[in-house]
Amino acid sequence: MVYQIRKAAVVGSGTMGGGIAALLAGLGIPTLLLDIVPRELTEAEKAAGLTMEDEQVRNRIVEAGWKAVVKSRPPAVLSERSKQLVDLGNLEDDFDKLAEVDLIVEAIVENLEIKRGLYERIENVRKSDCIVATNTSGLPIKDLAEGRDEGFQKHFLGMHFFNPPRWLKLLEVIPHGGTDPEVLDFVVHFSEETLGKGVVVCKDTPNFIANRMFSIASAFEMAYALDHGYGIEELDALMGVLVGRPKTAIFRLRDLIGNDVAAHVGANLYELLPEDESREILRHGPTVELLEEMVERKWLGNKTKVGFYKQIINEEGKKEFWVLDLETLEHEPPENPRLEIFSKGKEIADLGERYRWLVAQVDHEDASAETQRLAKYIWETTAFMLGYASRRVPEIADRFVDIDQAMKWGFANEIGPFEIWDALGVKETVEQLTSKGIEVGDWVKEMLASGNDSFYEYDDSRQAIGYYDLESGGYKPLEVDQRVLPIELLKAPDGAVIKRNASASLIDMGDGVGLVEFHSTANALDADIFEMLSIAMDRTEADEFDALVIGNEGQHFSAGANIMLIWMAAQQEAFDQISDLIQGMQQTLMRMRYFHKPVVVAPHGMVLGGGAELSMAASKRVAAAETFIGLVEMGVGVIPAGTGTKEMIRRVINPVMRIENADPISVMQRVFEQIALAKVATGAWEAFEMGFFQPGDRIIMKKEHLLGEAKRSALAMVQEGYSPPPRERIYAAGRDVLAALRAAVWGLREAGWATEHDAVIANKLAWVLCGGDITAPDWVTEEYILDLERQAFLELCHEPKTLDRLQHMIETNKPLRN
Repeated sequence: MVYQIRKAAVVGSGTMGGGIAALLAGLGIPTLLLDIVPRELTEAEKAAGLTMEDEQVRNRIVEAGWKAVVKSRPPAVLSERSKQLVDLGNLEDDFDKLAEVDLIVEAIVENLEIKRGLYERIENVRKSDCIVATNTSGLPIKDLAEGRDEGFQKHFLGMHFFNPPRWLKLLEVIPHGGTDPEVLDFVVHFSEETLGKGVVVCKDTPNFIANRMFSIASAFEMAYALDHGYGIEELDALMGVLVGRPKTAIFRLRDLIGNDVAAHVGANLYELLPEDESREILRHGPTVELLEEMVERKWLGNKTKVGFYKQIINEEGKKEFWVLDLETLEHEPPENPRLEIFSKGKEIADLGERYRWLVAQVDHEDASAETQRLAKYIWETTAFMLGYASRRVPEIADRFVDIDQAMKWGFANEIGPFEIWDALGVKETVEQLTSKGIEVGDWVKEMLASGNDSFYEYDDSRQAIGYYDLESGGYKPLEVDQRVLPIELLKAPDGAVIKRNASASLIDMGDGVGLVEFHSTANALDADIFEMLSIAMDRTEADEFDALVIGNEGQHFSAGANIMLIWMAAQQEAFDQISDLIQGMQQTLMRMRYFHKPVVVAPHGMVLGGGAELSMAASKRVAAAETFIGLVEMGVGVIPAGTGTKEMIRRVINPVMRIENADPISVMQRVFEQIALAKVATGAWEAFEMGFFQPGDRIIMKKEHLLGEAKRSALAMVQEGYSPPPRERIYAAGRDVLAALRAAVWGLREAGWATEHDAVIANKLAWVLCGGDITAPDWVTEEYILDLERQAFLELCHEPKTLDRLQHMIETNKPLRN
């Protein structure tokens, strides 16, 4: 059977259910979101004269749930328009609408009997080919399916999203014995290709893979900390980015999850794991007592603003996060410890090598006592995790690869436990674990005995190409995604790197496509990058390439222009040098915009300031779903002057003003506020709404596919006979609109919403947006607006407060409001 998801439904409008509905709708799938009818009226409803029959009462729970989803941060909703695809209802009046959908995701309370009761009702209305999935985080799928008819059971399985559904990559798919293999294959394909998830197919065991591993390993980390006198702040500094984890590390992550949730999960999981030799760690006395006390005090974490950290507003009106002293249970001011082990360890770029170095510090004669103590925590918790992971194969997964993937995708870890083990050396580590009394899975010993000394098989460049297969006793090739184009692989052939300087490289991608890769610090734009862009276009004009791609594999595409160069030149009053820099950027980007061969840019992550301007100048944008793009120059005391202000007029204001008798005020105000408030799109979909992306641009759900898809788009444009866009004139609103914008700035200044210097910058921006000193509305050349951009930028560089903003950003990486 051919399955297709044209319409979906989610039952349960809590954080997970609402987030799943927002994700589906954001991807263009109309979604029905249902929840229960309230049992009684609120006092406010009684006072308003409402009854239990009124729709606003009956939909109160689902309305409140969806409202919380819309307001959540980080945002769960992909775009404003996608909210229109979510239809709200309740499980009594709207239940029959489930007969119209192709996918039903259940995300209600974790209670076996309540879920079964819902499925019995769904069974009576669902289409014969409708897929029903549960988002349970650990209830057995086979038990949930019990009692349902054959058709329901064939189309039933687990789809365990991780919270928040939009942002976390992992999706655990859990079939039961009656799941139709075609349904399983379709759900995996849909989840990977449409939802952009990293899918791990799990066995139907308690808490599946990721939560099973995390619950036990994190319980040990907490227990070891309490038993050996480690502090919260030092461990969160130690166990975050240094070991390839997010900054939330241990205790910030617990506050994020909720300490009540952690206590509940630990208690429940203990009962579900009678055969698990490590389950007693879930009943570690000091941990249980601490969590019970914190729950009693309502110290639940982020949701109550107090947990292991407590949000405080200090005397200066700024937020501080005070830290719980585990001995006194008092929150104390943060000490922000600077750990020697952290600073030295971060100097080692390769995470596997860094792990080896960190573990070696436990008894290294040159290491300080403090470094040895912190290294011991890393080693002891890692040793426990490695042993536990090995003992869970094949119980929870036949392939250890699935455990690695689940931990990386579910908790944003850079490497999984078996990758860590390979880095430490399997044989040596097994000997150390055995000497510590930590049992290792028999299959690991069998692997070593057969002459295989690593879990993964590696090529000469230390890239994993295979994995040890328990059944065959040898290595099997890792699945290769042909849509992934690693830059290192592109560089491998002789002569593939055509040109390189300190900040950028020109690489032959094959098939007549060149790649300009940035590799400056934070991928900040500087003279070397613009030189490489010019070289790339020169070589393409000489028919060395048919098309160009601009992209990189950094965490972020570009943090913007290198403001250090601007600040230093302004300090030295070298304003001609600044003018030349800006003009050179403008000329390069204008050449790119009207280049006669396609230039495709592949933005991802943060795309700020000059990075946004460069993206807008390309022929096409092939963007990662999580692309955060914005013109943020206001934060450093200037305005966009690398074609950015001109482009926003062309993209957003021009189309409106071509309509007869159009009013420029509202659309001008929209662009003015977007730039003046340094608004940044919260994803690629919002970037379309803000004007950074346009029809014809593409969104790629999986970032790892980005360069491959950008190349594919470039080749398609060549095949279609690409020609550059015609030149346009730019709408200049003139004196009256400028006066209106300046009045608005004055109002903000008087109300205290803008500082005096905010007003100076905003007025310069308004002047450029309205066409400078012209009196009446007119259509002017692009070059006219570019000259205004550059003039305003240079004038602001003369302002001492702009130099203060630039310096503050350079020193702290935070904007200054002065």
